[in-house]
Amino acid sequence: MLVSRRSRVATLAACATILLATSACGDEKAEEGSAQQVRLYGTDGNMLNSYPAELKERADLVDGMKGTTPLTQLPDDFKSRLRSVNPALTDYLYSAETYDAVVISVLAAQLAGSTDPAAIAKQIVGVTNNGQRCEDPATCLALARSGQDIEYRSVSLSRAGFTDKGEPATASYATLTFDGQQINDGKTEFVGAGAESAASTKTPPKARKPRPGSNDDQQPLIVGGLLPKTGDLAIAYPPMAAAAALAIRDVNAAGGALGKPVTWKDGDDGTSTAVAKATVAKHVADGVSIIIGAGASGISREVLPDVVRAGKILFSPCNTDASLTDIEDKGLYFRTAPPDSLQGRALADVVLRDGSQKIVIVARKDSYGQGLQATVRDELEKAGIAADRLKLLTYDPPADAKAAPVDFTGGAKEIKEFGADAVLIIGFGESAQVIRAIADSGMQIRH
Repeated sequence: MLVSRRSRVATLAACATILLATSACGDEKAEEGSAQQVRLYGTDGNMLNSYPAELKERADLVDGMKGTTPLTQLPDDFKSRLRSVNPALTDYLYSAETYDAVVISVLAAQLAGSTDPAAIAKQIVGVTNNGQRCEDPATCLALARSGQDIEYRSVSLSRAGFTDKGEPATASYATLTFDGQQINDGKTEFVGAGAESAASTKTPPKARKPRPGSNDDQQPLIVGGLLPKTGDLAIAYPPMAAAAALAIRDVNAAGGALGKPVTWKDGDDGTSTAVAKATVAKHVADGVSIIIGAGASGISREVLPDVVRAGKILFSPCNTDASLTDIEDKGLYFRTAPPDSLQGRALADVVLRDGSQKIVIVARKDSYGQGLQATVRDELEKAGIAADRLKLLTYDPPADAKAAPVDFTGGAKEIKEFGADAVLIIGFGESAQVIRAIADSGMQIRH
């Protein structure tokens, strides 16, 4: 899959070169008296069916918007089981990754024979590599209880396991398109990325087969949530919350871990450092071994030192900032979401396919936004887009849910003066203000 992707990028590079070479000067500006037209592109934080509601009465502005997100083709049965938890679900973003993060954590605890985070952490990568393959919690837990090394495969983790760094070696991305105010599933395309050879080959510690009665005095495994119930990323919360609840339900129906049901403690990251730190402190006090989250990469970066200091595990289903791969974590940070070094290529493909010639990349000013922005810029330049036809803009996201909305008036003016025909917006719910500002500047959003 990686070879075909490189071939595709090479083809797109050639097309971009031809487009740039043959464009006449008069084509770079809208015709006299007509509005400048721009196409909108988004990423996982705003390519959601719930996103148009952030624009309120101007929800129609998203019509025709395209973008990418880490997403595998979810089985109908999995979606149905998620809806059994939350019948109101309209999106499934990071649901598979959340489900798998919880299940992998429980399996690692069973193999470690302990609720000690340090012992669990040593088993997590191994759970996904080079053992007896199993694809559901009941089968995998039965194998783990017998002392059998396992290779877990499931919804988000189907091709390869984790790398030595504790993240997926391969990934699946979807290209999404808004038709009206809904994502048209009929237009969704899936493409693979990464390399199976990057998966870890290290042998984990030998699984501990519990002796009869040895778990009688064992405390139950406690897993805590650090997901965005509130804040700019709250639009992505429902599928992740449903997936976590489904995973806990499935593992407990299969007998739990270490002879006892697994306990889930809810927790909000607020898409806010202050809120997230308070939640982490409470989880530490409550004896949580594994924290599932945070939602935003920047929030995980801020709370990770607190988590590591307490000797706990931070396991995120949706952090994509590529720089987190090498963050100092003492072996306690993991993620089921793939790094943005892979998503940047998929995004560049989507933009180039429309023949865009002057591109502005707008990003929220944090490690996620600016990291993905830089990656996409690099991929576009590799494909033949000259540096003077690219412009990078950032905005400060609100500090919390009560802060004033983003004012992007000045940025919209810069986009218009640049003569952009494409705008990629890397943000969460607050990025709706960027779209409003673009429309208010007099530019026409192309459908």
